[in-house]
Amino acid sequence: MHANNGRGDQHSPRSAKSASPRGGGGAVGGGDHHYSPSAKTPRGGGAGAASPTKLLPSSAAWLVDSRWALSAALSLLLFLAVALATTSSSSSYLSSSSSFFSFLPATRAADFVEGERAATAEPAANDTPTPPPGAGLPRLAYLISGSKGDLDRLWRALHALYHPRNQYVVHLDREAPVAERLELAARVANSTVFRRAGNVHVIRRANMVTYRGPTMVANTLHACAVLLRRGGAWDWFINLSASDYPLMTQDDILHVFSTVPRNVNFIEHTGYLGWKEGQRARPMIVDPGLYGSKKQDLFWVTPKRGLPTAFKLFTGSAWVALTRDFVEYTVWGWDNLPRTLLMYYTNFVSSPEGYFQTLLCNAPRFVPTVANHDLHHIQWDVPPRQHPHPLALVDMPAMLASGAPFARKFPRDDPVLDAIDDGLLARPRPANGTAGEVAFVPGGWCGADPACRAVDNDWVLRPGPGAERFRRLIDRIVRSEAFPNRQCK
Repeated sequence: MHANNGRGDQHSPRSAKSASPRGGGGAVGGGDHHYSPSAKTPRGGGAGAASPTKLLPSSAAWLVDSRWALSAALSLLLFLAVALATTSSSSSYLSSSSSFFSFLPATRAADFVEGERAATAEPAANDTPTPPPGAGLPRLAYLISGSKGDLDRLWRALHALYHPRNQYVVHLDREAPVAERLELAARVANSTVFRRAGNVHVIRRANMVTYRGPTMVANTLHACAVLLRRGGAWDWFINLSASDYPLMTQDDILHVFSTVPRNVNFIEHTGYLGWKEGQRARPMIVDPGLYGSKKQDLFWVTPKRGLPTAFKLFTGSAWVALTRDFVEYTVWGWDNLPRTLLMYYTNFVSSPEGYFQTLLCNAPRFVPTVANHDLHHIQWDVPPRQHPHPLALVDMPAMLASGAPFARKFPRDDPVLDAIDDGLLARPRPANGTAGEVAFVPGGWCGADPACRAVDNDWVLRPGPGAERFRRLIDRIVRSEAFPNRQCK
């Protein structure tokens, strides 16, 4: 770079022609790498006049040109070699990569190669996997509990309620003899269908359950915990007793539940306590079932307590159908409300009729999800509705008109149960009177085998007239304008 009136001129690698002096003859020969456009020849100079800038000899200029040409040639050859190597190796890269990564374990090397193949493959037109058959059908989780002398009717109710898509927890409380509890476990283990499906769970360490005390709530939460841990995927939890019985098939129930939003909780409830304020909410009791090994009645303690101010009390039916989301909230209790209410209801008369109602209605997240119904047909005796009327054959029209999928309370081996089996469930009678020999209610999962000795396809449903009755009930309690107006009032 040379100075020219205070301005620097950058050297250009291009060949520049030298300016001829005025009157001069030939051009300046040799290389132009050091030519400066600011250099001038003196006026009147001759033909051979040279620039003031010193010029390289022609041999030296040729040598410089040769070196540049040699470097350019070598660069071009190197570029071509790299391009050819890249082109030839791209077709064999995947096949050679396994040998290149041979120092890795075999599985890791194979995974690397497969990953590279997947990365270089063109995406398919439709990458969305096809859902398995029956993916949209719900799954139910049942608790069926009983006490002393309830083994056979619990077994009968289990078969009337059975479907391989569902989960079941069966429990005979501690008042039942050890022989009955062992017999129940043996029957479940020896059932071919139950053993293959693996969806019937027996509570082997029995709980002491007093209906009017908190032990029934504890037993229900125990079953919920078992189902959350061992029950796989399910959508609703339903608690029943051995004195309950279905009024329609599981195909009917699953078919209608598939049309219900999965966040709807079925809990009969009211915030108006009425006479229950003085007889349920204010007295304080102790449940001996929490401490003893024999069932005893509750006993009262003094003084009475006032109504709480941190939350509002609700009451209703002890029989519920709860969503999995609400069950997880109840069992895991990620805020303190479930535990607080559990301790409060420990000394509450008939806590099963208030715990879930009060918990849901004091949790704002779940208030919009509650349907004010327990999915049961129950005929109460006289006010104050403390004991249900035992159902009989004369109550069949009322049971059908209710549209409810379940009813209670049924006496042991009452003829009304046979009428339900024959007229509503189409369940075949067992061929012999062997103990524990009970037929399943036929459904789509049985395939062509009327005895249902194996599971065909558990997503095949064959709904019958019961589905239409249940659908009308759901329309009244969920798909109506009254649905939001009856929530936690």
